[in-house]
Amino acid sequence: MSWSKPLRSMVFAGLALGLATSLGACSFAPVYTGPLASQPMLNLAYAKPNSRLEQVVYQELALRFGSSDAATAPLATVSVSSSAADTMLSATANPSKAIEVTVTATLTITARDGSTAPAQSFTRMATASYTRNGQVLADNAAATEAAERAAKAAAESLRLAVLAGLSR
Repeated sequence: MSWSKPLRSMVFAGLALGLATSLGACSFAPVYTGPLASQPMLNLAYAKPNSRLEQVVYQELALRFGSSDAATAPLATVSVSSSAADTMLSATANPSKAIEVTVTATLTITARDGSTAPAQSFTRMATASYTRNGQVLADNAAATEAAERAAKAAAESLRLAVLAGLSR
């Protein structure tokens, strides 16, 4: 069955109008700029890192949010733990072993401006994989790199959690 040209153009115009109306009801807010990203709550002061993974998380958060040296800036404290697990379920003839590193990061933001606002806490996990092949130096370098990749992913997830918490 062939549609006539006027009927085809009316259907197309109706679809375009319906799509424009439905998308007009949506609203999007940018995550990197705009009023959400410029809130005073995001002018954070960061605690001193206790480990390399904490330093990675602090650096990622400071890169995204910026940092403040003001005495009244909210204090961001991060604690990071990591664990590695062998992902091979059975022994194989292949000497390479897949290992998965899991990093759990907890961010606590405490107000220091004299208000009685409770501290906000966010916890996120991220994983990264690497392959161990029996060469000690290469295995250690791969484990360190995988843990740092997981820490960066956890920091990004923490950043999004903070922005989501502020938008409520």
